[in-house]
Parts: sequence; structure tokens; C-alpha cells
Amino acid sequence: MRLVRLLPLLISAALAVPALSFAADQYVPLQQRMSPEEFKAAGLDKLSPDELKNLDAWLSGHPKVVTKEVTKTVDESGKPVFYPSKEKAGPVQARVQGEFAGFNGHGEFTLDNGQVWKQADSTRISCMTSTNPKVQIRRSLLGNWMMAVDGCNDTTSVVRVK
Repeated sequence: MRLVRLLPLLISAALAVPALSFAADQYVPLQQRMSPEEFKAAGLDKLSPDELKNLDAWLSGHPKVVTKEVTKTVDESGKPVFYPSKEKAGPVQARVQGEFAGFNGHGEFTLDNGQVWKQADSTRISCMTSTNPKVQIRRSLLGNWMMAVDGCNDTTSVVRVK
């Protein structure tokens, strides 16, 4: 009766031992993982054979360091997507660089934070001409971006191009 209770534990242990030895067998020594130039550039050629063996032994017992990857999101046409739809992006507050006299239906606006936005519709809106006016760009309820410029009484739809 006792053997029946221990059977799942014994089976688990029997399966775990080969898995652990398989993981340990997977370590590849530094000299095989690096080109001779990389090995020398890292200064590893200055280690004695015993020092190199000890370093390899230490590395084999420690998991690889996971690095953070930066992924750029693009749409179907390959154009960059700056704010994926799942991401909650807050409003952009900056200044338009240079003169601003309104929206002409195809304008492109460079902001002092480096972003570039383009008018998404053909609406023409005349505004008072101003230099480096404050701008606020925020999401509308439908998910598109709306641009409001100080000194202009109307907003227009924009898309980010840079």
C-alpha cells in the first residue's frame, strides 16, 4: 500500500534526474561560443587553463542572462506604429516649431519634442499666426488623435509620422 503512494514521487524523481543532466550537458565552453577575436578582445586569452576551466564551470552552473529586447511595431504596410492600440498613450503636450497659421488640409507639424504629426483629414482651418505655439494632442473617443493649438478655436485629426 505504501509503495502505491510513493510511486508518483518515484516516477517524478526518475524523470527529473535525466532532465537535469541534459540541461548541464548543454553548456558550451567559452572558447567554442566565441570567435578567437572576441575571446581575445574580452581578455580571456590571458587566463591560465585552470582559470578558464573554473570560469566555464561557474558559467555552466548559472543560467544565461536574459536581455530586454526592443521591438518596433509596424502595420501591414511596414510603416511604424508609435502607439499600438492596446497601449494607453497619454496626451502629448509640446510646441509647434516655427510659424503656425492653421490647418491647410495636408500640413505636417514638427514639435519641439522631436515628434512629427501630419494632418489626417483635408479640413482647412484658419488660425491666428503664431510662433512656436503650445499644442496638445490627445486621443478622441473613437481612438484617433486630435490636435489643438493655442490661438486656434478648432481641432483636427492627426497621425504621427515620426
